[in-house]
Amino acid sequence: MKYIQLHTIIILTLLASTLKAQVLTKEDSLAAGLIASKTATVISGYGSVKYKYNVNNKLAEANVDRVILFLGHKFNDKISFFSELEIEDAKVAGGEAGGEVALEQAFIKFNLNKNIYLTTGLFIPRIGIINENHLPTTFNGNDRPFVERFIIPATWREIGLGLFGSTNKLPGLNYSLALVNGLNSAEFKSGRGIRDGRFEGRDANASAMAVTGSLLYYIKNFRIQASAYYGGSAGLSKKDSDTLKLANGAFGTPVFLYEANVQYTNKGFSLKGLFTSVQISDSEKINNAYGNNIPEVVLGYYGEVGFNVLKLVKKSEKNLTVFARYENLDMNYKLSQNGIVDKTKNSTYFVGGISFQPIKGVIVKADYVLLQTGEQNPVLVGLPDPDFKKEQGFFSLGVGYSF
Repeated sequence: MKYIQLHTIIILTLLASTLKAQVLTKEDSLAAGLIASKTATVISGYGSVKYKYNVNNKLAEANVDRVILFLGHKFNDKISFFSELEIEDAKVAGGEAGGEVALEQAFIKFNLNKNIYLTTGLFIPRIGIINENHLPTTFNGNDRPFVERFIIPATWREIGLGLFGSTNKLPGLNYSLALVNGLNSAEFKSGRGIRDGRFEGRDANASAMAVTGSLLYYIKNFRIQASAYYGGSAGLSKKDSDTLKLANGAFGTPVFLYEANVQYTNKGFSLKGLFTSVQISDSEKINNAYGNNIPEVVLGYYGEVGFNVLKLVKKSEKNLTVFARYENLDMNYKLSQNGIVDKTKNSTYFVGGISFQPIKGVIVKADYVLLQTGEQNPVLVGLPDPDFKKEQGFFSLGVGYSF
């Protein structure tokens, strides 16, 4: 009950967040049904490039973080196709680690009526803030919020069927419900949670299944959302699951994730808050089977405040936002009996900087990140690493675009 009470306190104290004017890309236009022609093929995309300087070791790197090409097609007023092809880290050649070419989405959308539609294929469920709205022009800082990278894995897409809708009885209320393939607990890692257990459309094991749902409510200057995910992570044969002593079946060896977030914007001010938790009730059995030292419960939350200083000068389409964000990730909140605490995976991030949009669709960013972690555990590392730092600083410059 202790961590449930803590969850409640944090959720109540984080009920605020930023609702930025989102760039209306051609992809957004297609999704919203704003493409006028009966049939149309739409090209859109986004990307970002970053320079990063490590204050501690005085080394810098420059990287093309990602370039995404969107291709969509409107067959008629009822049926459309959506796809995104992503290249991360600029290059993948000769099997070298680091780069990636991947499908970020590939699905058909069926408009059932003006309020309800179905998606089927590889799509992104509505979980968290960044998962759906991850264009570089829609968030502050060169890096996506760390809570939504390592606890809610950003751009989390799976294969399945989703239902999305709204209701006229309560304007502003939206909902979603989806059935997708489950996760692979063999790939769960300490400090990275369930992130590496995603299939992301590649040879997905559909013997494990998952359900996810959300409620999203727009009221005045607020955007309020809660979502949850429940699914299996051991899509194994009965022989293999018995050998590893893991529960198989559609929802065997379950993972439960939930989150709540709120965003607020008014007269140049923006506030953002998110809380999330992942619970893996069979973490002890997973650790016995695969030796990956994962916890039973992880917690994370962040809060951000920003202000568009150009609102003080005159009415302008340009945006110069000064922002600050605090993030906390407790990756050892509750350990199983065979879990070993690794405080280097518990981290707090202090992020501050500016985001300048000279025109909608282009953003220039500068930020400083202060990362603080716990001490090394000699049981895990043997001799202490002399280069390990509990506190590290990073300065980043970057540019992003969407169209």
